[in-house]
Amino acid sequence: MSETATMAQDEAGRIGPGRLVLVVGPSGAGKDTLLRLAQTACIDDHNVVFPRRVVTRESSADEDNLAMSHDDFRRAREHGDFAVHWEAHGHSYALPLDINDDIRAGRAVVANVSRTVIGALRQAYANVVVVAITAPPDVLAQRLAARARHSDGNIADRLARSVDDMAAQADVTILNAGSADYHSRHLVRVIRNEGWQD
Repeated sequence: MSETATMAQDEAGRIGPGRLVLVVGPSGAGKDTLLRLAQTACIDDHNVVFPRRVVTRESSADEDNLAMSHDDFRRAREHGDFAVHWEAHGHSYALPLDINDDIRAGRAVVANVSRTVIGALRQAYANVVVVAITAPPDVLAQRLAARARHSDGNIADRLARSVDDMAAQADVTILNAGSADYHSRHLVRVIRNEGWQD
C-alpha cells in the first residue's frame, strides 16, 4: 500500500474519502436482487465497486460469494485479511480488506452487511450511507419459503430475529414490495449520491 493511500483518512483516523454504502435488512427483503440489478446498472462505472463477500457457505444463484471453510475463514480473520467480519445464521461473513484501497481512491463501495456491524463501520469509515431494504412480514415469509435455503436455519427464527434499531439507524429505507426494477433505480441513486434524500 502506498504512503498516499495510507494517509487517505480524516482527522478522526477514519478511512475516506470514498463512500461505503451498506445495504441491510431482514432475510427475504430482496437485498441480493436489488444489489444484482444495481450492479448491472453500474457495470461501466469504475467509481462503484461491489465486492464479493467471503462466506462459510457455497455460492448460489442468490449470492455469488467467495466460499471459504470455517478453518480457512478463521485463519484469514486472524491474519487480518478482512475489513469487517460477522456471524449470522450459523455462517461467518466478511468483506475483503482491499475495499479500503477502493475507498481511499475515492470510489463508492457497496456491500450487504449485518446490521450488527454498522456502528463499528461508522467509526472506521468517513463516509458511510446505510440503506435499509425491507418488506411487509407476509412478503418476507413468502420469499424465504420460496428460496428454501435450509442451511440458513428456521424461517420463523429468521423472521423473529431482532437487532437494536439504534445500531442500524438507516439513512434511507426502501420498502421493496413492488417492482424490483423501480426499487433498484432508487438504490442506484443512493450509490451514486444523486439526490436520494427523501
